[in-house]
Amino acid sequence: MGRLDGKVAIVTGGGSGIGRVSSELFAAEGARVVVADVSGAAAGEAAAAIAAAGGDARAVEVDVADEAGAAHMVRSAIDAYGRLDVLFANAGIFPADDGGVLDTPPDTWQRVMDVNLKGVWLSCRAAIPAMLDSGGGSIVNVASFVAIVGAATAQVAYTASKGGVLAFTRELAVEYARKNIRANSLCPGPIETPLLAELLADPARRERRLVHIPIGRFGRPEEIARAALFLASDEASFVTGSSLVVDGGITAAYVTPE
Repeated sequence: MGRLDGKVAIVTGGGSGIGRVSSELFAAEGARVVVADVSGAAAGEAAAAIAAAGGDARAVEVDVADEAGAAHMVRSAIDAYGRLDVLFANAGIFPADDGGVLDTPPDTWQRVMDVNLKGVWLSCRAAIPAMLDSGGGSIVNVASFVAIVGAATAQVAYTASKGGVLAFTRELAVEYARKNIRANSLCPGPIETPLLAELLADPARRERRLVHIPIGRFGRPEEIARAALFLASDEASFVTGSSLVVDGGITAAYVTPE
């Protein structure tokens, strides 16, 4: 018995990084998975890998910031599998020119808000009616540890968008608590993904962040995927409106060990 046996899950940003690893883990745990990604090719590759491993997956190309796209994503799940039980809203962006309050261009701010916050809202808005029809479900929205702490190496649009995800998810959880839909936020620390590698290609920039992690390393995508799996599964049946922080101790630390 897998922890998601009989369930249908959508994973946004499922074509790479945390999303791909989560898609593969959800499938290995028995879910039928809709891999949704802005890159149709990446989604297709992830779905093919799941199928090759004996799982059941469908690929959907979607811009989560587009209302029609989010609706199409959910319809694809219903058309393929007849129900929807899990939404892992993982898609997000972090542009290189997202910096301080005075430095971040307004267009960059808006683009980050459209994908990271509006995209989560639209994904949930599309998924909830299908979950109600299926008898309930679990929503896991990806926020970030930076929604809880501030940073001198600013990334103001990203931070603000992830703070919005926390607040939105709490309200969503309360609104649907008696309709058998749970909603929780997942707050990763820095994770070794292609996006992080690109952002921290400069060794000095990398070390500037690494020094603040008590465990002494960046996280791995599978560590976030396992946390998402718990929140998505019935093992978390009494968990809603919460924020699960998976950050190697960053938000707990005043200073790190020598």
